[in-house]
Amino acid sequence: MINQADVNKVRNAVKSHTGKKVKVRINRGRHRIDETEGIISETYSSIFLVTTLGSNDMPVRTMSYSYTDVLTRDIELILCR
Repeated sequence: MINQADVNKVRNAVKSHTGKKVKVRINRGRHRIDETEGIISETYSSIFLVTTLGSNDMPVRTMSYSYTDVLTRDIELILCR
């Protein structure tokens, strides 16, 4: 069971890194993992937004993730330097 205190820890950690570049690894199941890089643009009470970095073949997109996804390890955030 997910504890509210754990969600608050993740929420505070993500909020402290707002505006910083991160790599997002998404576990899609059946050994399928998607990776993308972006910037944490906004945080809300239940979700946070990551704006992906556009390249020549990919447009800029904004993806939303929940804090419980981080707790259940459906997504993994890796800080970039």
